[in-house]
Amino acid sequence: MRLEDFDNDEDKVIQDRLKQKTWNEIRTNDSWAIFKIMAEFVNGYENMGRIGPCVSIFGSARTKPDSKYYLLAEKIAYKISKAGYGVITGGGPGIMEAGNKGAHLGGGTSVGLNIELPFEQHFNPYIDHDKNLNFDYFFVRKVMFVKYSQGFVVMPGGFGTLDEMFEAITLIQTKKIGKFPIILVGKEFWSGLIDWVKTVLVEKEQTVSPDDLNLFKIVDSEDEVVEALDKFYKKYDLSPNF
Repeated sequence: MRLEDFDNDEDKVIQDRLKQKTWNEIRTNDSWAIFKIMAEFVNGYENMGRIGPCVSIFGSARTKPDSKYYLLAEKIAYKISKAGYGVITGGGPGIMEAGNKGAHLGGGTSVGLNIELPFEQHFNPYIDHDKNLNFDYFFVRKVMFVKYSQGFVVMPGGFGTLDEMFEAITLIQTKKIGKFPIILVGKEFWSGLIDWVKTVLVEKEQTVSPDDLNLFKIVDSEDEVVEALDKFYKKYDLSPNF
């Protein structure tokens, strides 16, 4: 079928991406993409390297401002900023906006790592004007989260939130990066998933070690989040000013 034969934009995008390309077109596009990827890494490293210790907050872009989880994320970010940490989010609406808003109200560093998407994503107004970074590539953005975060606070979210959480757990599990706190917020939300991990992955299929369950912690309040961060870093004689 020709591109103009499709009825909706999504099918047209799929058709356009799947259309046959010559080897020279593929090779040329890939070669130029390398420079764009390098530029995103360089820009990210230069900007993030100037920012002090931060904690990343993840969660759904679809969460409304009157949601209990939005309000909780705002409180968590406020407490984190008062404890001496900056806050990094994905820069968009929902939980991300709540995280940046809490940091802003707490007088702390508020960083947004925005991603170009055809829907949902637009940067929120609570990011520090000089700390709003834009990315085209998810994998470059994910490197920035892991490399420059002293902890992950994972609020209720969708596939993107789960992706960030499980990638961090995998990197720590395989010792590709040093251990840092991964704090899941909302026992009601996370209990079903964690029960499945325990009963299926750990006990039944034995694809995950029981010790791997210690790589994250589940809490319900902003005070528990800050306590978990402080407890971890005091154990290693580190502080938010390191």
